[in-house]
Amino acid sequence: MKLGCPKEIKPQEFRVGITPNAAQEAISHGHEVLIETQAGIGAGFDDAAYAAVGATIAGTAAEVFDQAEMIVKVKEPQAVERKMLREGQVLFTYLHLAPDPEQTRDLLDSGCTAIAYETVTDRQGGLPLLAPMSEVAGRLAPQVGAWTLQKANGGRGVLMGGVPGVGPARIIVIGGGVVGTHAARVAAGMGADVTVLDRSLPRLRYLDDVFGDVFKTGYSTAGLMDELLPQADMVIGAVLIPGAAAPKLVTRAQLGSMKPGAALVDVAIDQGGCFETSRATTHSDPIYEVDGVMHYCVANMPGAVARTSTIALGNATLPFMLALADKGWKQACADDPHLLAGLNVHAGQLTYAAVGEALGIPVCPPEQAIA
Repeated sequence: MKLGCPKEIKPQEFRVGITPNAAQEAISHGHEVLIETQAGIGAGFDDAAYAAVGATIAGTAAEVFDQAEMIVKVKEPQAVERKMLREGQVLFTYLHLAPDPEQTRDLLDSGCTAIAYETVTDRQGGLPLLAPMSEVAGRLAPQVGAWTLQKANGGRGVLMGGVPGVGPARIIVIGGGVVGTHAARVAAGMGADVTVLDRSLPRLRYLDDVFGDVFKTGYSTAGLMDELLPQADMVIGAVLIPGAAAPKLVTRAQLGSMKPGAALVDVAIDQGGCFETSRATTHSDPIYEVDGVMHYCVANMPGAVARTSTIALGNATLPFMLALADKGWKQACADDPHLLAGLNVHAGQLTYAAVGEALGIPVCPPEQAIA
């Protein structure tokens, strides 16, 4: 199979879908790898690194899309890229379709087969291709939140760990999954007073058992949220419903109860955001203010640490990429129900129930799509 990797064109996206190591593995399996020139440069991989392992360097994205049987990316295809997809071509990348009807419509119109990283599952019920970027985003969230809190950026001017005689910042982390756990660890490590909210008692017990008094935990209810929001200097939104639009957990009305200059960091913005006032921003213009509260809603947070993120993502996607290439997508999905869970679009049909529910589009069961 010929695998193609174009350069990412989403603003300030520096990651790349295939690393030189992954290209070498695919070539050793007998596949061809076509990399757009400079595709890896933002992550520290130049064209020579790919050429050294036997990959072919293409001059343009159009060449990659035209020649490749499977496109491997990081972020969802942008409008100009979606026009280059064709019937029968496989697209393997993050999609986040639930809040994006325009992309969904274009993918359906293209006739391609689109497999989304974020809905591939594992035997433990986890999301193995989302997890590494969730780890990165979770660890970044307190870092960017601390920057947002600085007075020059419109924030309260509060130091995360305080100093002797001055208390630390108070942080609420909504969601105790992968993002929330990593965010809480880092925020607590910076000296902040951290509370993690979740609605899973087993998860709260796990966090309590593993982390002890490193941070506090609470069962997430509207009443507790109303109690904690006025005290918070920062709120990190870390809630995920696989493949579906994120629930709105902080309303605009609640912003009025928060301290002027408090910070909201919405890690769920790829899925539409978990604050009512969230809208996607970029690394070049990351924050905005609503009702005196600062919002950080960058839709590709891990792109800020592109090398770490690229290698971590490549480690996770490689076995699935090889399975798709070695067996063909239909056989690979038939053999692996966890990979089948990643199938979102095939031949003009939507195949992921949560996306169909969010967008009001009929869904073809994935098992039927591969039959």
